[in-house]
Amino acid sequence: MSSTIPTSVGHIVIGAGIHGLSTAWHLAMELEARGKSGNDIIVLDKTGPGAGASGIACGCVRNLYMTEPIHAILRHSVDVWTYDPVAFGFQQVGYVSAGEANQASDYEKLHRSQARVGYPSELYQGMEAKSFLKKIWPDFKTDGIDVVLHEKVSGYAGTRQAIAGLSQKCRDHGVRIFSGVEVLGYDTTSGRVSRVRTNVGDIACEVVVLGLGAWTPKHWAMLGKAMAIEARYADGQAVRKDMWTYWRLLEGEVYVDQPYRTAQDLDPPVLHVELMNTPVIDPQTGKMLADHLYVYWKNGAERMDRPGVQGGSIPIKIGPQAVTDPYGHDNAEYQAEPEFADYLTAAMGQLMNRFEGSRKQFRERPNGGIGAFTPDNVPIFDWIAPNVYMIADSNHGFKMTGVGKLVAKLLVGSQPVAELTPFGLDRFANGRTFGASNSHCPWV
Repeated sequence: MSSTIPTSVGHIVIGAGIHGLSTAWHLAMELEARGKSGNDIIVLDKTGPGAGASGIACGCVRNLYMTEPIHAILRHSVDVWTYDPVAFGFQQVGYVSAGEANQASDYEKLHRSQARVGYPSELYQGMEAKSFLKKIWPDFKTDGIDVVLHEKVSGYAGTRQAIAGLSQKCRDHGVRIFSGVEVLGYDTTSGRVSRVRTNVGDIACEVVVLGLGAWTPKHWAMLGKAMAIEARYADGQAVRKDMWTYWRLLEGEVYVDQPYRTAQDLDPPVLHVELMNTPVIDPQTGKMLADHLYVYWKNGAERMDRPGVQGGSIPIKIGPQAVTDPYGHDNAEYQAEPEFADYLTAAMGQLMNRFEGSRKQFRERPNGGIGAFTPDNVPIFDWIAPNVYMIADSNHGFKMTGVGKLVAKLLVGSQPVAELTPFGLDRFANGRTFGASNSHCPWV
C-alpha cells in the first residue's frame, strides 16, 4: 500500500471493498484511454481492503432479481469477473434457483428479462425442473419444487482472492490505496466537496466516489443529508421512511464428510431454494423452525480448513441505527444465534440426503456482518452532490462489480449511463420505487 498521502488529487474513492476497488480500477483504465493516468486516483479505507462485507461474504454472483433493471448491470458484472477469473478467484459454475408453483410467473418474467440483456439462462418447470435437479444432485429431494432457473454464466468468487485481485489491478494502473486513513468530514464550497478531512491530513479533490457499504449512512450524515425520506408510490401515496435500514446477515459454513460435488464430479452450481409453503422441521424434535424454506449454498473451499459448504438465509432487520465498529466477526452484538445453524442445516437436510443430520458439522465460529439497505432495498447509484457520487448497494457487492465499470464511464463521459439511470435517488420522489416481490427476502 502507498504510505505518503497527497494533499491534492483528482479522484478520491472512499471505501476499499468490491465497489470502491472496481470503480478505481476501471476509472484508471478509462483515464489511460484518454491519455491520462491512474495516479490521479486514490482509495481511502480506515482499515484496509475487504474490511467490511466484501471480506466475509459468500461471494455469490447471480442475476436472480425481480427488479428487472438490475439484469443489465449483472451482465457487466460477469464481464468483469471473466476479465481475469484466476486473479479474482471466479468460479463460473452457474447458479440454480428453485421455487414452487406460486413463483412460476415470476421466474418466467425473470427469464425473459435476462434473455433481453444477453444473460443466458434456462427455465425448467414441472417434471423437467425435478429431473434437472436430480441430474446434478441425485440425492435432491424435489417434492414441492415446480420451477427452476439455471443461470449458466453465474457462479461465485473467492472473497479474499477477489479483494486481492482487484487491489492488484488498481496498483497495476497507478491507483494508490491508503489503509488506516479515516475520513472525518467534508469541506464544501457552493455545494461541492472541495476537501476531504482525514485523520492524517486534508486532501483537496475534484471528485469523490463513495463505496462505503455499512458505513454509507455515517458519511451521508457527514454530508448533511436527511436521515428520512419521502417515498412516493406509483398511485401517488407518499410515505415517510428511514433513509437507511440496517440488516444483520446470516451466513455460515457446514463441514462435509465427502467433497461437495455433482454426479459428474464437478464443482456444483450455487444453489438457491425458496419454498414459501414448505416449513422447516427440526429433525431432532419434529418442531417447526420456520413456516418457509429459504437457503442458498455453494462450495466453501476458500474459507474452510476441510471440505464443506458456505451458505445462508434471509437477513434479519435491525433498524435505522447500528454499530459498525467493530465490524463483522469482531462484533459480538451481531453474531448469528444457534437457531440459525439449526435452521440452515435442517433446511439443507430437507433438500438433500447428504446433509441429513449435519447440525453437528456446522462450523462453530463467529459469523456476523451487517448491511445498510436503502428505503426500497434496491441499490442507489447517483450523484448526491455536484461532485460526490454514491454507490449504495444494499449489500449487492459481489453481484455488482460491473457497477464500478459503469460508474467509471459516467465519471469520464458527458452523457448518462443508461444502466445506472433507473437507480437514481429521485425515484423515491417520482414514484418509481422498487422492492415489491413475491419473496420473503428483501434482496429479491
